[in-house]
Parts: sequence; C-alpha cells; structure tokens
Amino acid sequence: MTEPERDRRAPAISIRGLRTQFGRQVIHDGLDLDVRLGEVLGVVGGSGTGKSVLLRTIIGLNRPRAGTIKVLGQEQARMSAAQWRRLQVRWGVLFQNGALFSSMTVAQNVQLSLKEHTALPQRLMNELAALKIELVGLPADAAGKYPAELSGGMRKRAGLARALALDPEILFLDEPTSGLDPIGAAAFDELIRSLQQSLGLTVFMVTHDLDSLRAICDRIAVLVEKRIRIGTMEQLLQDDHPWIHEYFHGPRARAALGA
Repeated sequence: MTEPERDRRAPAISIRGLRTQFGRQVIHDGLDLDVRLGEVLGVVGGSGTGKSVLLRTIIGLNRPRAGTIKVLGQEQARMSAAQWRRLQVRWGVLFQNGALFSSMTVAQNVQLSLKEHTALPQRLMNELAALKIELVGLPADAAGKYPAELSGGMRKRAGLARALALDPEILFLDEPTSGLDPIGAAAFDELIRSLQQSLGLTVFMVTHDLDSLRAICDRIAVLVEKRIRIGTMEQLLQDDHPWIHEYFHGPRARAALGA
C-alpha cells in the first residue's frame, strides 16, 4: 500500500476531545490523536503526562470522562459487550514488565488468549504457541520454562509472543525496551520493526527511549500540557516547545541522535 492510499483509509485509532481524570487530577484534556494504519507511532512525554494512562484508556482499562475513542472504526462507548469482546481480539498488548503469570510456563502464558477466545484443540494450541515463540526469536526449549528462569530480555519476548497469539492487527507496547541493556534494546527494536513489516501491524509504542524513536518510529506523539503534538523526528526537532526542545536537544538526545 502506498502512503497516499494508506492516508485515505480510516485511521487504526482515532481519538477526539479525550479527557481522563482521577479525582481532581486531570491527565488529558481535549486530547486528539489519529494513529495511521500500518505505522509505528512512538508516544513520549514527561513524568506524569499520562503515556501509559493513554494506552490503558484506549484498550478499555480506564474509563475516560469525556471524548470519543474509535479503534478500527468502532467507537468504544457505543459497543455492546459482545462487540467489545470481538474487538479485543484484534489487538495485542505487551505491558512494561511482560505481565507473565509466574506459575505458568511460557507456552501456557502464550496459550491463555487462545483458550479464552477460541475452541481450538490442545494439540493445535501447542503448535501455535511454539510458532509464536519461534517468531519472537526465543529458542524452542523456552516453551517449557517459567518466567523466573528467563532473562529480562527473554521475558519481554515471551510477553510479545503472548501479545501476538491471536494474530492482532494492532500491537500496543508499554516501554518495551525498559530494563534492557543497549544491545538487547537494539535487538528488540529490530524485532518489532521486522514483525511490524512482515505481519502488517499498526504499532502504538509508549517509550522514553530515543534510540527506539529514531530506529523504528514513523511518527512521534508528544504529550505536553494534557494534549498531543505529533510529527516525524525531523519535524519535532524543529518544534520550539520548551519540553520538546529539551527532550530532543538535551545531552542524552545529542548522544542518541548522533548530534
């Protein structure tokens, strides 16, 4: 699909006038955002700006005070329980710590959503779990291991295998390279980009990692002043908002971006 063709299609995620609030604390106020089909969107912002809150609100874990959220053309607030359940299988989520169940093996973790949303026989679920585990670059013997037996990077990959179990159209990632060393983080970035391209995924990635933004993101959404400013890396490098300027031109940014 060419870029003009993609732009003419409805966005994968469309948010208008979003207000999220906990007690008296307003996190987002009048936030608008479109996530294009097939793009990797990086979401950044200072501490307390609500990056992970935004992700969790889109997938229905937080209820907004106002505004509309459409995912794959369906408006969250207008769906029945059955419609919501059908929509949920069209995305996968990798939370920051992997969120694996410690009492289950990697294969059992991957099979959780298959058990919940399908009636596949166990033999086929075993085969699908093995396929997803291989897809994310884990060795075959990782299937029978428990999360405590894996390194941090391997747990991330196991969580990713679980997120991909139902062949989603959208992949949500919450700080996917957090806690990884630079080599491991770069390898995970390469994996995400490779999977996005081969599977045709739309990726919504909350991150603070400038290397990830540079390596794999098509556009970057910056949470400032309870709303979003969005653009390519090149566009945001020219943005004169104080926080954005400091983020993309500060000492860490100059090292990451080779400035």
